[in-house]
This record gives sequence, structure tokens and C-alpha cells, in this order.
Amino acid sequence: MSSPLTVAIVDDDDAIREALDSLVKSCGYTSQVFASAEDFLAHGDREGIGCILLDVKMPGLSGLELQDRLNHQPPKPPIIFMTSYRDEKTRSSAMDGGALAFLAKPVEVDCLIHFIEVALAR
Repeated sequence: MSSPLTVAIVDDDDAIREALDSLVKSCGYTSQVFASAEDFLAHGDREGIGCILLDVKMPGLSGLELQDRLNHQPPKPPIIFMTSYRDEKTRSSAMDGGALAFLAKPVEVDCLIHFIEVALAR
């Protein structure tokens, strides 16, 4: 039997990371939390990552910049963006880069769970 896939949570806000971590675990999934895109990249091992819950705007490397880097470094797990910045240009950039979803904060829990399930089923 293969090991379960992990949901990576990348957000610079402590409260959001903690809430997402609790939600993911309450759904029976494994999670790893990262305070920045740089922390995620430094982790290195992405083999078991089934999807990434990713903030768009963060200090340092943005979520869109992380997505671009991951597009050039397999494996490429599905990305679910969560953002307070709902402008069309940012949404379009995320989706054109291959994001599975672009969700506005505060994120509706049922919607987020749906996209996590879709991502992990891939």
C-alpha cells in the first residue's frame, strides 16, 4: 500500500496556517506547513506532496513565483491558491500557470475541501 499524500500549506500568516492545518487533519489528510515559499523550496522533498494550498502574496517569493519555479521542477503537484487579492490579472496568471483553483479569502470550507479531494485524486 502506498503512503498517503500530504497537503502542503504555504502561507505567511500563522493563524491561517494553523486553521488550514487543523482543517486538513480533521478531514483525515496529512499536512506540512511552511511559513514562506522559500521554506517550502528549502524542504526539498516533494515526492509525497499531493497538493499545495498556497497564498498568492507573501514577503519574499510570492505564490505566483513559487508556482513558476515548480512548473520547471518535477514533480508538479496541483496548486490551490487562496488570496485576499482577487484581481483578474492575478487570477489569470495563477490559472494560466496551471493552478487547480483560485479561491478568495475567507475561503468557503466546503469548496476548499472539494478542491483538496480533486487534487489528491489526480
